[in-house]
Amino acid sequence: MPIRVIVVDDHAIVRSGLRRVLEAEADIEVVAEAGSVRDAVFEVRAQKPDVIVMDVVMPGASGIEGTPLVLHEAPDAKVLILSMQDDPHYVREAFAAGASGYVLKEAADADLVAAVREVAEGNRYLHPALGARLMDSEAREREEEAADPLSEREHEVLRLLALGHTNQEIAELLFVSVRTAESHRAHIMQKLRLATRAELVRYALAHGLLDEDAG
Repeated sequence: MPIRVIVVDDHAIVRSGLRRVLEAEADIEVVAEAGSVRDAVFEVRAQKPDVIVMDVVMPGASGIEGTPLVLHEAPDAKVLILSMQDDPHYVREAFAAGASGYVLKEAADADLVAAVREVAEGNRYLHPALGARLMDSEAREREEEAADPLSEREHEVLRLLALGHTNQEIAELLFVSVRTAESHRAHIMQKLRLATRAELVRYALAHGLLDEDAG
C-alpha cells in the first residue's frame, strides 16, 4: 500500500510542486491538498491519510497550531512540518504540538521524500542541519540556566523576600495565592540551595537584585 499523503500549504504553486515531487515516487500517493488548517481538518477527516505535510505560516491558524487539530481527526497519522523557519524555537514547538518531523522548504526533493517515508514508519525526522542547530540552542539554554536558574517570576519573589516582605504581602503584590507565593519561595531556596532568609538576602545583594527595586 502506498503512503497516503495530504499536502497543506496556502500557496497553490507550492502544493503543486510538492505533489509532483511526492507522486514521482511509486510508494507515495497524494490523496488531497488543503490551503489552510481549517480545510486540512476536513480533508484529514475524510481521507484518514498516513502523513500530513504541513506548512507553518498560513492565514488563520499556523501549521503548528493545526497539528493537534488534524491529529484529533486521524490519531494514527503523522504530521511532517515543512517550513522556511529554521529557528530552533519553531522546531521545539512543532514537536511539542505532536509533529513527527520537521524539514525545511529549501531542502532537496530527496530529503522531503526521505522525511515522508521516515515519519510514515513511525520514526521522527529532523534535517541534520536543523538537528545541529537545535543541539547548539539547547546547550546555550542549559548554560544560561546553570548561570541563573531562576525564572523571571522567581526573581520577583526573591527581591520581595529579600526586602522583608511576608508570603502574604508577596501574594497581594503579585496577585497570586499565598500558597503560590510559598511554593515560589520553596523553589527558590531549593534551586539556590539556601537555608535561611539571611542567605537569601546575601544572594540578592551579591547579584544586584535589590538595586532594581531602588527606584
